[in-house]
Amino acid sequence: MESLEQIKARAETAVPAAKIDVVVNPGPAQQSSLLLDNQHAAAVARFLRDDSALRLDFCSNATGVDWLDRAVKKTVKVKTVVDGVEKEIDQTSEEKIPGYLEAIYHLYSMTHKHGPVIIRMRTADRAEGARLPSLTPVWRSAEFQEREIFDLYGVRFEGHPDLRRILMWDEFEDHPMRKDYRDPDDYEYEPTPHDDVLERAKGHYAPRPQLDGAEGIVAGGDALNQ
Repeated sequence: MESLEQIKARAETAVPAAKIDVVVNPGPAQQSSLLLDNQHAAAVARFLRDDSALRLDFCSNATGVDWLDRAVKKTVKVKTVVDGVEKEIDQTSEEKIPGYLEAIYHLYSMTHKHGPVIIRMRTADRAEGARLPSLTPVWRSAEFQEREIFDLYGVRFEGHPDLRRILMWDEFEDHPMRKDYRDPDDYEYEPTPHDDVLERAKGHYAPRPQLDGAEGIVAGGDALNQ
């Protein structure tokens, strides 16, 4: 199979306005990926599926990633004069990168028996209603997985044929896989709440009346039944 650089070059030729970047993965798997610009992602996806040499006709997996705001330190060498002598020193600067959400797809060719080719898209930010184009019209197998990303990360996929929650119920608020998500402390929906869950839940209910002795029990019971 062609290298990512070769696939990138041919995709940009096939979709002239598209902007594609190679995202290098320094981890042990070394599975680098192609970052597609959102405006032309669907057109590039169709090229990857239909090109005779690639035939990436199967999307095996689509998943979401949440990137919080972060600061990245960069070190460059600069020349400076110290005590009349020119020296090369390291200068460190910090770049602040706003947070965003990603959708990542693993593509294979059932026709040519090769892959994976990994592609990704990024939202503009992490705000509610962050949007990406749906790739379900290109790979039908992405339908339920894009729904899962929508449900757990909050990415709205434009052009998806049936975008609705798939794991959480419709009334559920927020998105549980966001890195800044915090569990609710009432857990009214938990079938068997216990220990620290019950302790946190106490703050959501009025204190029960304290009843002392038999008379107190009767009086308390009468008061509760009024």
